[in-house]
Amino acid sequence: MSNSPPPLPYRRRGPWGCILTFLLAASVLFNMLLCGILVWPEPEDDGPREKHLYGSKMARDKVAVVRADGPLVEGLDAHILKQIQKAGKDADVKAVVIRIDSPGGTIGASEDIYRELGRLRSGQHPRFPDYKSRPLVASMGSIAASGGYYIAMPAEKILAERTTLTGSIGVYAALPNVAELANKNGVKLELIKAGGIKGAGSPLHELTPQERQPWQEMVDQAYDQFLDVVAKGRPQLTKERLRSEVVIRKQANVYNDKGDVETGPDGKPKQVPVERYRADGGTFTAEQAKQFGLIDDFGLLEDAVTAAAKSAGLGDYRVVHYERPPSLLNALFGVRAPADPVPDLHQVAAGLTPRLWYMSPQCELGGIVAVSAAK
Repeated sequence: MSNSPPPLPYRRRGPWGCILTFLLAASVLFNMLLCGILVWPEPEDDGPREKHLYGSKMARDKVAVVRADGPLVEGLDAHILKQIQKAGKDADVKAVVIRIDSPGGTIGASEDIYRELGRLRSGQHPRFPDYKSRPLVASMGSIAASGGYYIAMPAEKILAERTTLTGSIGVYAALPNVAELANKNGVKLELIKAGGIKGAGSPLHELTPQERQPWQEMVDQAYDQFLDVVAKGRPQLTKERLRSEVVIRKQANVYNDKGDVETGPDGKPKQVPVERYRADGGTFTAEQAKQFGLIDDFGLLEDAVTAAAKSAGLGDYRVVHYERPPSLLNALFGVRAPADPVPDLHQVAAGLTPRLWYMSPQCELGGIVAVSAAK
């Protein structure tokens, strides 16, 4: 006969125990879901999201506004290209306005956007057979210079706001040079190379004429390409007129480093002759750009939309634009995943890599930062 004690009676769990168990399970599931969202990859090609801008929401025909904002650099131009393609594949989009607010960027990104806009207007795309030809009007914001002007060339009409800065038809390559600083501080680079100009562009030694020449040839070729694009988009402006016809000739005051006008022995301001050409690399005001044939007229975004709709023969229509698709985290909780606060070494190296620019004067640093931020 067994002497083991009888089993303890079963005790029912109280309501607080059930609640705590439920909360613990819910907490575990929530944390698993949150971790999954943070590590889950974003959709590969979700595409821009169409948003109603103004006009009748019931209208079927659309005028699409494609926005090209900020520096135009590889890695940051994907959203612009996808906007163009979204509009091109939509049969209800009957006309497009490219809204430009950009100081320009790299020659590669500028050419990519220019080419995609040309395909949109012509209705011929090697990857999208359902493209159809449609009117394209350019609308310029506060600045549409250099590469920002370049991408306006496929448009049949260019409108700029009265405060717009545009033009800056030119190209440059910036090669950092700290050779003198390095020499003064005992820093030198022992370069072992094969090939006469293999070390061209090193920041620790001066460029020789032989090393400079290949860079100059690349700049000259890119400049000639820029002139070809403008002459094609503005047929009244030939390449010769762009680079050699004087549009501004005057005497300019000489200023000292404090911004004051310098005077000569006679007390009169010192002056130097100034001549400007359409393709001298500098920007023009909207008034000057219209006078010199670089734009067609003044107008706001709404004026450009009206011009595009009229060219397409539209009566009732709605105006749409495109936004970046939200991340999964943003869609579920209304927050954005934090961006990296500091660029990694790969990004910094990309920003410092020498390249050719269609960029407005004084905007070089913005372009370098944009390249460093691109992933």
